[in-house]
Amino acid sequence: METRGATPRVAVVVFLLKGNSVLLGRRRSSIGDSTFALPGGHLEFGESFEGCAARELMEETGIEIEIEKMKLLTVTNNVFKEAPKPSHYVTVFMRATVVDASQTPRNLEPEKCEGWDWYDWLNLPTPLFWPLEKMVRSGFNPFCD
Repeated sequence: METRGATPRVAVVVFLLKGNSVLLGRRRSSIGDSTFALPGGHLEFGESFEGCAARELMEETGIEIEIEKMKLLTVTNNVFKEAPKPSHYVTVFMRATVVDASQTPRNLEPEKCEGWDWYDWLNLPTPLFWPLEKMVRSGFNPFCD
């Protein structure tokens, strides 16, 4: 595994909650292809975690969230050694709720995601993206403070 000059990147992902459900999409990516994952993406220079979460959610799903009501849940350190190109991500997990419950997620980046849907937290689809699966198996619950 060639890692010389490699730099960890920061990703911000969103547990978007509605009732007892969480929004997940099936990835189309060299890392975690065909697994279910939270919406999110790369933190841009000078951007807040909340700003990144809101921007990525809007870009990917068209859903608007209230930045002021977001909560930082946890941060994980993920090294993907098996990927076609090894990578290292520090992932910031945020929690948000929809501004308008009638908002329906749209797949605005079909080259990156097969589509978005709501899944009951106690009956999540499989396979989950590795960092999310690790959190679920640990007993993590985005609905608790």
